[in-house]
Amino acid sequence: MLTSDGHTVLVERQAGLASGFSDKQYSTAEAQIIESAAEIYAKAGLIVKVKEPQPDEMALLRKGQIIFCYFHFAASRELTVGCLEAGITAVAYETLRDAQGRLPLLTPMSEVAGKMSVHEGAKYLERPMMGRGILLGGVPGVAPANVLILGGGVVGANAARIAAGMGANVTIMDIDQDRLRYLDEIMPANVTTIYCDPHAVEHYAIGADLVIGAVLIPGGRAPVLIDRPLLKKMKTGSVIVDVCIDQGGCIETCRPTTHHEPTYVVEGVVHYCVTNIPGAVSRTSSQALCNATLPYVRELASLSVDGFAAVDAGHAASLNIRDHRLVNDAVSKVFPDLPKR
Repeated sequence: MLTSDGHTVLVERQAGLASGFSDKQYSTAEAQIIESAAEIYAKAGLIVKVKEPQPDEMALLRKGQIIFCYFHFAASRELTVGCLEAGITAVAYETLRDAQGRLPLLTPMSEVAGKMSVHEGAKYLERPMMGRGILLGGVPGVAPANVLILGGGVVGANAARIAAGMGANVTIMDIDQDRLRYLDEIMPANVTTIYCDPHAVEHYAIGADLVIGAVLIPGGRAPVLIDRPLLKKMKTGSVIVDVCIDQGGCIETCRPTTHHEPTYVVEGVVHYCVTNIPGAVSRTSSQALCNATLPYVRELASLSVDGFAAVDAGHAASLNIRDHRLVNDAVSKVFPDLPKR
């Protein structure tokens, strides 16, 4: 579709292999296969990828180059400063909004991550994984696990559906009463909605076997809802899956991990803090993300940055960095000392 729009499309060799897409398929679609990421960065005016520029890519960035991906600047000052100094135009998936004010490019990965958070949590509750040795749904005569979900958005709702479907006792928290009413109407009977305040968080966290962090402040840093003193009160062998680790995490003791080393233990609690949870199901994630991003990629390629931002306020909200300055208000609030518009 991009080549039919008149653009030249460069694809790094074997870029799609882990998602089940061969170089031949890209060539058949009229893309040019390029040997290295360095050559792509040197030639392309618009870079479309998934994760933020990695440390070995920072030196490849060029002034004025448009990078369209997930940035999550609030979680990394180093990344933010690096992109400011490089002079790129950072267009972020996670802050783009549609006409209804929703986050269409965050939604598909939030759906995947929400569902996977329960899969991973159930796995790490097993005793060989350092967990309590609990089956999420229990069996006749044995109580199911208690699952606490912090945040009732897309991640939280998907996590609740899966956990409830597996038979767990689920509590989902949020500060939006309308959202809680909606969730109360659509969720099965083993899901309870609770208004999120510090006392409620403490009460339910202490009794939880699995805690899923699903808080979102678009573009901003996630608030810390469970600190170390509260962590000490939690059950030994309980599990935390902090899905919002991309935005700094909502658990004080959480730090980014990878699929190769996904967990660590603090105060007897297993922490799963993988920053790209959907990457484990790469084919599903690639297809879901492409379905959402393709219309915007076509617009950005055809209209360039000024035309793209002029479409509406939701498109303009996707611009995070331009001309060595922060242009997104939420990111600017996280780093008030950095240059902004």
